[in-house]
Amino acid sequence: MRIGSPVPRRHSRIEIIPLIDVMFFLLASFMMVSLNMEKLKAVKVDAPLASTGDKDIKADVFSIALNREGQVFIGENGTTLPSLGLALSNHFHGKATNTPVYVSADKGTSHGAVLTVLDLVRRAGIQRVSFAVTPDETK
Repeated sequence: MRIGSPVPRRHSRIEIIPLIDVMFFLLASFMMVSLNMEKLKAVKVDAPLASTGDKDIKADVFSIALNREGQVFIGENGTTLPSLGLALSNHFHGKATNTPVYVSADKGTSHGAVLTVLDLVRRAGIQRVSFAVTPDETK
C-alpha cells in the first residue's frame, strides 16, 4: 500500500523553446557581424582634419587615393591619370552612377591634382563623390 505525502510532488521540466530562441539569435547575430567584416582595400593617406568628418568608409565603394608625389591609386593598385579616366568609364559604363566614390589625398597633395581627379570622376557621370578626411576628435 502506498501512502501519499501531504506536500504535492513537483515534476521538473526543461524548457527547450527559449534555448532554441537564444541560439537562433546568436547565430543570426554572428552571421550579420561576419557579413560586415569586409576589409576596405585602399592606400593609407594622411588626410587633412575636418570637424564634420566621418570615419565610416564602407567596403563597397570605389576608392581613389592620391599621395604627395602625385601618384594615383584605385583601391591598392597604382595607376596614372589618363588610365584613371579609362578605369572609371569601364567600371561605371552601363551601371548606375550613384555608386559612391571616395577620393582621399595626403595633406601635401596639390589642389590641382585633386581637382583633376574630381574632373575625371565627374566626366564619368558619377553623381556621388565624397572626400575622405580625418575626423577632428577635439569637437
